[in-house]
Order: sequence, then structure tokens, then C-alpha cells
Amino acid sequence: MQSVVIEGTLRPGVGKKATKAVRKEGLVPCNIYGGKENICFSAPEKAFKSLIYTPDFKIAEINVSGATHKAIVKDIQAHPVTDRILHIDFVELIDGQSLKAEIPIKLVGTSEGSKKGGALYQKIRRAKVKTTPENLVDAIEIDVTPLEMGQSVRISDIIDIEGVEILTNPQTPIASVEVPRALRSLAAEEAAAEEVEETTEEGGEEAAAAE
Repeated sequence: MQSVVIEGTLRPGVGKKATKAVRKEGLVPCNIYGGKENICFSAPEKAFKSLIYTPDFKIAEINVSGATHKAIVKDIQAHPVTDRILHIDFVELIDGQSLKAEIPIKLVGTSEGSKKGGALYQKIRRAKVKTTPENLVDAIEIDVTPLEMGQSVRISDIIDIEGVEILTNPQTPIASVEVPRALRSLAAEEAAAEEVEETTEEGGEEAAAAE
């Protein structure tokens, strides 16, 4: 599993004034929960870029005061206009201790429907799971090969992963193969043509019987 090393500095204060001062220095105030004690630290905003701005699931190795804490992101607060990171909460990884995380969903294979002109759309990108650090996976793979046009694959179709409990609603659609508008129009035209043909044939038969 990929990891990102972050060099942090303990924060002397945690109030609004202290937090504001940290941000003024171009640093991001952070907290680590779940361990023996909560740890408040700060680090340069650029240190989090490869951890936050990526579709991949990564572990943070946070070095603070000579100690390394392995953790995952729990929550991010960002500025509503500039998208600047304002605060990050982490959950420390403790062997054997359950945690919740959102794991990326990776589609595998080429669907049968796509080969026939259908369009494959991924509805959700992550699934919420409950597991322990030793059973963490960096992605949940699901095979879309059997999907025909008009069919979907759901959370319930994910093959069981040892030590991982999926919390997302089982009926949630993950991906579907949709019929393009052009194909729908063609199908409708063909159906209409067949209906006209059948009506014409029936009319001819009735006329013949009348004679």
C-alpha cells in the first residue's frame, strides 16, 4: 500500500487564535485521533498534496517529535472559495483496532455491452468499509465483463474480502452500461417499422379472407 511521509510540528495551542496564527504561516492545523492520546500538529500545505489530491488510497506516515504515526485521513475542511486546506483530522492505525475508511472502487475488464456500443458509467468511486489496519486494501476490484447493455453492478456484487466489512448500502449501483441515444432511436425506429409491417400483413390477410 502506498504511503506519504509528512513532517509535522507539535502545535503549542489549539484555540481559534493559535489556529489562525498557524494558517497565517502557510501551515495546516491537524489532529490525530485513535491512539493513546490525541496529537495536534501542523505541516506545510504542500506536504499533503500527494495524499489528498489523488484518487488512490494512501497511508500517511506522520513524523512528530521523533515519533512516527501511521494514519489515514478521516475528514478534511477546505475553504469554500479557494479550496485551500483549512484542517485535517487523521485516524491513527493501531493493529487489531477496527476503523472505518472509504476505499476506491476499481472497475476491471471490458463489459460485453461496451463492445456492442454501450457506454459504461461508474456511479460511485468509493465504498465505506470497516476493517483493521492489517486487512486494509488500497482498492476494491469488481469485474464488469459480464455486463450487457442496460445492466448494472451493485455493492452486493462485490466478492467478499477477508477481514473487510462493506458498510455502503448493498443495493447501491456501482456502474452500469447505458444504451446510447443513437441506438435507442434506432431500436425505436425498427420497432415502429415492425409494427407497421405486422399491421399491413394483418390487413392483407383480412382483405383476402373477405374476398
